[in-house]
Amino acid sequence: MVSIAPALPKTRGGAFLLEDRRPDEIFTPEDFTEEHHAVAKATDEFWTEEIAPNLDAIQHQEPGVAARILRKSAELGLTAVVVPERYGGMEMDLVSAMIVAEGVARDGSYAAWHGAHSGIGTLPLLLFGTEEQKQKYLTKLCSGEMIGAYCLTEAHAGSDALAARCRADLSEDGASYVLNGQKMWITNAGAADLFTVFAKIGGEQFSAFLVERSWPGVTIGAEEKKMGIKGSSTCAVYFDNVRVPAENLLGEIGRGHIIAFNILNYGRLKLGPFAAGGAKQVLAESLKYARERVAFGHPIADFGLIRHKLAEMAIRLFAAESMIYRVAGLIEAHLGGAGWNQPDAAQRELKAVEEFAAECSYVKIFASEMLDYVADEGVQIHGGYGYHQDYLVERAYRDSRINRIFEGTNEINRMLATGLLLKRAQRGQLPLVEAVKRLQSEILSGSSINGSADDAALVSNAKKAALLVLGAAYQRFLTDLAEQQEILAGITDISMNAFAAESVLLRARKANSELALKMASVFVREVMELIETTARTLLAACSEGDNLRLNLAVLRRFTRFEPVNAIELRRQIAIRLLATGRYAVA
Repeated sequence: MVSIAPALPKTRGGAFLLEDRRPDEIFTPEDFTEEHHAVAKATDEFWTEEIAPNLDAIQHQEPGVAARILRKSAELGLTAVVVPERYGGMEMDLVSAMIVAEGVARDGSYAAWHGAHSGIGTLPLLLFGTEEQKQKYLTKLCSGEMIGAYCLTEAHAGSDALAARCRADLSEDGASYVLNGQKMWITNAGAADLFTVFAKIGGEQFSAFLVERSWPGVTIGAEEKKMGIKGSSTCAVYFDNVRVPAENLLGEIGRGHIIAFNILNYGRLKLGPFAAGGAKQVLAESLKYARERVAFGHPIADFGLIRHKLAEMAIRLFAAESMIYRVAGLIEAHLGGAGWNQPDAAQRELKAVEEFAAECSYVKIFASEMLDYVADEGVQIHGGYGYHQDYLVERAYRDSRINRIFEGTNEINRMLATGLLLKRAQRGQLPLVEAVKRLQSEILSGSSINGSADDAALVSNAKKAALLVLGAAYQRFLTDLAEQQEILAGITDISMNAFAAESVLLRARKANSELALKMASVFVREVMELIETTARTLLAACSEGDNLRLNLAVLRRFTRFEPVNAIELRRQIAIRLLATGRYAVA
């Protein structure tokens, strides 16, 4: 099993707001091992040999094509990277799974097939199943004999999953549950053989069940006509008096929410590499087009505004990638190298991911919005051709949009991330209150409010700005803060961007490449401007009069910086990218 844990310190979720880190204390793509590079190579070869030649067939949903390719990837172990070997998996680390996700994400439709099967279709069973359930079903999911799907969403229960109406009633003999209801927007439903279905036992106890497609009463609806990811399978699934053996209850009665929410944490993190893989493909296509397209006697790659777009696409991708692998490293360090041979392995895995649930939400939000930006600018660089279906960027633009809805909307994630940190603070698990009080004392003494041109000081000030706003919001709303959606979302944006800035700067210093340092220099200052704008809005909602004026004065000092020549830096970044022909950090 690949392990990165020994090189990293173990910390707590949200602690980045309170602690400083060195470059050698975070995990980045520059730390990939030989095994990681081998996984990336195998995935790239699979893309080239199996997925790329069949893209048109996948897009047009030619019967059986995507499912056949998915089963072939399962035969190579690409869908069961983290699953123990005894069930047919590769038993590798989380980073390896992220690398595979990124590698197959160059097409949104196939990425949906692969991600749904290997993630939400397999992980519930891996983490919550009994040994008998794993022997019966997990081995078949790993081999590709079965394709998995996850049935949570209903017509009236999307973000509010616990409002589900799907019902399961225990039979008189206690041997089975009778399942009735319907699920909506189920990815892979058209070809899935095994469904993880959430329903309320007796109409009250939210629980999960393993349901086979072949059982009487299971009906699959027609393929939905979607804006994007048209080559993926998305159907409604209907359950009409389906008899589910009692032994197919997954987890505990009434604890289905534990399964649902923990799997969503995984999904949010895994969405990061899927977005990064898609963005790298769009950037490569845009670089190629910019070199080849001639206007006014010059390749458009020579024009400043095109270079600005290309550079900014790469900078945001660099930031997302830095966050993605930093969070994967945090989780692996929390696991401490523990393997699947230990009896509490599943619980360890769940606790490690849950510990960094807020950071997983950051990844989901930032990466999905990064991909939207990259796809949008990719279309703009292509001009009219970007609007034509013959060009990859047109499809990427449509495919990208779903990511801000998948795995909990970005709005839900913005509320969850800060809400989670507040709950941990209230339980004494994260010393946020102490940090806010300490900052307030420093502000009164004048020792903590110096602006700086130094990148590290700017990152430190970004985190202080987050604490400043958090303190002001709590003083204003106290226990009602959890109901202030706009405030929670704004605090998440500030904290997320502080986390992104720190991740970028630490990675750039670790990589010690001129290109990475230039991207970091531009990005950190962009972040400070975003933080100042958001923080001003929130402080005006949380304070008034002299208190507001004091808070704004402190904020100005935190976010004050000496600008760099970002125009020239972006030009230099773009020139390097154009010479390379793809995303690069060195």
